[in-house]
Amino acid sequence: MGDTDWAGWQRSWDRQQEWYMPDREERFRVMLDMVEALVGPKPRVLDLACGTGSITDRLLRRFPGAVSTGVDLDPALLAIARGTFEGDERVSFVTADLKDPAWTRALPYDTYDAVLTATALHWLRSEPLAALYGQIAGLVREDGVFMNADHMIDPATPRINAAERAQRHARMDAEKAAGVLDWADWWALAAKDPVLAEPTARRFEIYGEHADGDMPSVGWHADTLRAAGFGEARPVWCSPSDTLLLAVK
Repeated sequence: MGDTDWAGWQRSWDRQQEWYMPDREERFRVMLDMVEALVGPKPRVLDLACGTGSITDRLLRRFPGAVSTGVDLDPALLAIARGTFEGDERVSFVTADLKDPAWTRALPYDTYDAVLTATALHWLRSEPLAALYGQIAGLVREDGVFMNADHMIDPATPRINAAERAQRHARMDAEKAAGVLDWADWWALAAKDPVLAEPTARRFEIYGEHADGDMPSVGWHADTLRAAGFGEARPVWCSPSDTLLLAVK
C-alpha cells in the first residue's frame, strides 16, 4: 500500500464528485465559514459518512489546529482516507454502520464541536435518518453545530424541480461525452486497482449498486433536527438542487 498514489485517488474522486456537483467546493467553503463563526478555528470535528475524507482534507488545510474523526462503512473509500492521512495524528477513522444503534460507541470522543457531512445521508430513509439525528444531537456539545450539505427536494415545486433536473442532466451528459468519469466508471477503475480491488468488492457486497434512500425537504430536516434537541436550524447555502443546513445545539 506504500506505493499507492493516494493523492491521485483523492483527486480522481473529487473530479468524479464535481461532475455531479460543480459547486461542491463552495458548499465546503461555507460549511467551514460557519464552523469558524460558531465554534472557532480549532474545532474537534466528526466527519460523518466521511468517504475519502474530503471534508477532513478541507478542514485541516484551513484550520491546522483542528482534530477530525472520520466515520464510514465503505471499505474502499476508507482505504483511500486512511492512506491519505496516514501518520497525521490529528485524524482518526472509524468503521461503523450509521444504522447500527451502537455506532457511537466506537468513537474516540464523547462530544464534538461540530459534526459535518456532505452528500451522504440521502442514502438513508427518513425514519433511520430521524433516529440518526437524535444520536447526532447527543454528540454535539452545547452551542456546537451540525451541518448537512445534501440533496433536499421540495415536493411543492415540481416544475422548478423538473427544469433544474433537466438542465443539470444535459450538462452532465455533455461533460460525460467529453470524457468525464461518472460514478460507475470511477468504481470500475477502483475494482481494477491492485490495492482497492478487494475493498471495492466488499463495498458492493455491503451496499449493492446504490442505496435506495429518501430526499426530504429542507423543512423536514430543520423540523426533525429541532425535535432531536437542536435549538436552531436553517439553510446557510443552497444551489438549485442542494442545501447546506446548519443546526446549533
